[in-house]
Amino acid sequence: MPVIVVANPKGGVGKSTLATNLAGYLAAQGHAVMLGDTDRQQSSRAWLGLRPPALRPIATWDVDHNEVARPPKGTTHAVLDTPAGLHGKRLDSILKLADHILVPLQPSIFDILATRDFLQKLGEEKAVRQGDVRIGVVGMRVDARTRAADQLSRYCEEAGLPVLGMLRNTQNYVQLAAHGLTLWDVAPGRVERDLPQWDGITEFVAKSA
Repeated sequence: MPVIVVANPKGGVGKSTLATNLAGYLAAQGHAVMLGDTDRQQSSRAWLGLRPPALRPIATWDVDHNEVARPPKGTTHAVLDTPAGLHGKRLDSILKLADHILVPLQPSIFDILATRDFLQKLGEEKAVRQGDVRIGVVGMRVDARTRAADQLSRYCEEAGLPVLGMLRNTQNYVQLAAHGLTLWDVAPGRVERDLPQWDGITEFVAKSA
């Protein structure tokens, strides 16, 4: 059972947006999904409370803030949302738990610089575990046609990390989240520009099964 961790120590980069929609995708595929939240703000957990019961279920993964244990049996996939400022022993415990790590990253040079040490640590973790963990970057609020997007791609290439996708800046995520929904809970025509941007991310997840 893969544990997919969504992490970036910088705040406001879209971790909860990525984590909730990833859980929604997995649920739509018929998997038994759990969504955990180690952030004190509990944004993902609050989102689960808004989710209509008629939709594909996503279970709550109760995670202790100080000690993260693997989810219970019967779960096929687990997604873990993490807080800003993640570092030290807490980061180490979460990295040991992770089978796959998604790093949401905005194309701003300030965001890239703020995440540089974290990405370096992930690279070291990957080397130590010799391929036992898979890591990918997801561009958030990105227009793929801009120089900023090119800059993000070049930086990730230099860091040796793949960019799995670039998600555009759209109110769809905000509006859906307000009702406990994801892209996969509404008619495809409503989010037809957004779904293709997830192809690389969902392929990454499919390989983690």
